[in-house]
Amino acid sequence: MTPGEQLMILDVEGQDIQGEGARLRERGPATLVELPGSVRVWAVGGYRGLRQMLSDPRVSRDANLHWSAWQRGEIPEDWPLRIWATVQNMGNAYGGEHRRLRGPVAAAFTGHRTAELRPRIERITAGLLDTVAAQPSNEPVDLRKLLAYPLPVAVISELFGVPEQLRPRLRRTVDVSFDTGATPQQIHASIAEMFGLLYELVAIKRDDPGEDLTTALIDASTEDDGTFTEAELVDTLSLMLVAGHDTTSNLLDQALTAMLTHPDQLELVRGGQRPWSDVIEETLRWQAPIPYLPLRYAVEDIELGGITIAQGEAILSAYASAGRDRDQYGDTADTFDITRPSKQHLSFGHGVHHCVGAALARLEAEIALAAVFTRFPDLGLAVPPYELTPSRSFLSNGHTNLPVNRQSPARSVMDQV
Repeated sequence: MTPGEQLMILDVEGQDIQGEGARLRERGPATLVELPGSVRVWAVGGYRGLRQMLSDPRVSRDANLHWSAWQRGEIPEDWPLRIWATVQNMGNAYGGEHRRLRGPVAAAFTGHRTAELRPRIERITAGLLDTVAAQPSNEPVDLRKLLAYPLPVAVISELFGVPEQLRPRLRRTVDVSFDTGATPQQIHASIAEMFGLLYELVAIKRDDPGEDLTTALIDASTEDDGTFTEAELVDTLSLMLVAGHDTTSNLLDQALTAMLTHPDQLELVRGGQRPWSDVIEETLRWQAPIPYLPLRYAVEDIELGGITIAQGEAILSAYASAGRDRDQYGDTADTFDITRPSKQHLSFGHGVHHCVGAALARLEAEIALAAVFTRFPDLGLAVPPYELTPSRSFLSNGHTNLPVNRQSPARSVMDQV
C-alpha cells in the first residue's frame, strides 16, 4: 500500500487547514481521505496534480453519471454534504450540459458588466465603513462582522434583486450550509429553507421583473429552447448566492489579516510600490478562501503520479494545500509575500469550471481594502494573530471574527507574537 492509499480522516471543523494540507502533500499527488459520514474519496493537494484534475475532460462533476458509490445507493440520505451532489446547476454538470447551464450565467458576469458595478460597491463599502466609524472609539470592532461578511452579501443580493425582507434569512441559511460542524438535521433544514426562499424570490421576480440577475435567468428559462428548468434556475441561484458570499468574505478577511500582520508589505502598497491586486492574488494563493471543494469523479481510470484513481471514484479538490505547494512556489511557499514573482494560483478553479464571479470578487476586495486602510490609517489587530479563531468548517477558510483597533499602531499586536 502506497502512502496515498493510507486513509486520512479530515478535520470537518477545519481548525488546522494549512497543517492538514502539508500532510496531504507529504502523502503524494493523491491520498484517500474520509469525509463526514464515512465517505471515502481521493484528495488531490499538489498544485500540478490539481491543475491537471481541474482541466482533464476525464474528470466530471456529475454524480448521477460518474460516481459509482452514488449510483449504487451507498451514500446515505442524511449525508451532510449531499447537497453538493444533488443540485442541478453548472457546478455539477458535465460536457454539453455544463455549457448549456453556464452560458447565461457567464453572460451576466462579463468584464464590462462587472466594471459597471464599481460605483455600487463603493457606495456599499462606504456605508459599512460609516458603521465601523460609528462604534465607540475606545473599543475594538469586528471587521469580519462589519465589513468582510456583509459586503459580498449586500453586493450579491443587489445583483439578484433580493428584497430586503428576504436577505437576513438567506444569509443565515448560507452560514449553516458551510458549517460542517452542524448536525445533518440542521444542515438539511437550513438548505430546505434556503431553497424555499429562492423559489419565493423567483415568484416575486416573475410578478415584478427588474434589472437583476434573477430576472435575466428567468428570461433564459422561458426562452423557446428551454435553457433552464425551474429546478435548474433555483439551483443556479443557490450556487451563485453561496459562491458569491463565502469566497469573497474569506478573501477580504484573510487579506485584511495578512496586511495587519505584515506591516512592511502594507507600506509597499501605501507607498505605491505595489498595487492592491498583488495583495489579493497573494492572499488567494496563501489562504485559499475555499480550502476544499466537493466533488469530482473519474470518468475513466486516471494515473496521477503513480497512483490510479479508478473510474467512478470521487475526487476532492484541496485548494488550500495546492496554494502552499513547494514544488510550485519554492521554499517560501508558506510565506506571505506580495513581491513574489509569480502568484499564479488555483483558488478560483481552472478550466471549464473556473469561477464566473472571480472578477467581481477581486473588484470587491480591491475597493474594500483601499477604502478601509484610507479611512483608518492606524488600523491594528486587537488580539495577537494566534488568538484569531478559524471558521468552523473545512469548506470555508476565514475567521469567526476579526477584532481591530482603529487608532493603534499597526505593529502593536505584532510585538506580542
